[in-house]
Amino acid sequence: MNHEHHAHHDHHHHDKVSRNKMAASATLHCLAGCAIGEVAGLIIGTALGWSMWATMALAVALAFVFGYGLSTLPLRRAGLTFGAALSVVFAADTLSIATMELVDNAVMALIPGAMHAGLTSPLFWVSMPIALAAAFVVAFPVNKYLLARGKGHALLMQHHGAHDHSGIDKSTAVILASLVGFFVAGFIVSLAATTFGAHMLP
Repeated sequence: MNHEHHAHHDHHHHDKVSRNKMAASATLHCLAGCAIGEVAGLIIGTALGWSMWATMALAVALAFVFGYGLSTLPLRRAGLTFGAALSVVFAADTLSIATMELVDNAVMALIPGAMHAGLTSPLFWVSMPIALAAAFVVAFPVNKYLLARGKGHALLMQHHGAHDHSGIDKSTAVILASLVGFFVAGFIVSLAATTFGAHMLP
């Protein structure tokens, strides 16, 4: 009886750990797409001379586009047509990305000066990771809830490497390292631009 209870406990613990890994991987996929989309939106909006609100709207729209795109690619590689892959991703990622964008923009609005800081401002490259970290914390339980009910990224897992947890670990590590590198590089470039720009002023 004790042996059966112990086996059940181990199985429950394994399922919980696996679900946490999948939820973390799903959340980071969405996070990476949001980060790329927002920065791309800011670059385009700034280059076109748009207002802050128009630029923000474009950034949010591109966050969805890139978020969906990152999840669509592996499904295309798994053999699904673009339309089929997009329909699965749309059902899986919409709530997660929407949650992230809501929290991300709310935190950016709360940090003094962050909303008006351009890409050449070190403040932006410090504020955005903080906002994305807050978005991750809120979106993680959302993705975990969806996974537990066979929704969200559980729909994606059905089509590619569903239970390859080593693959999930590697994917999560690569995305996390890429995000950290992305923001560190942005901060260094913006700091250099600000410093040299100040020295060039009369």
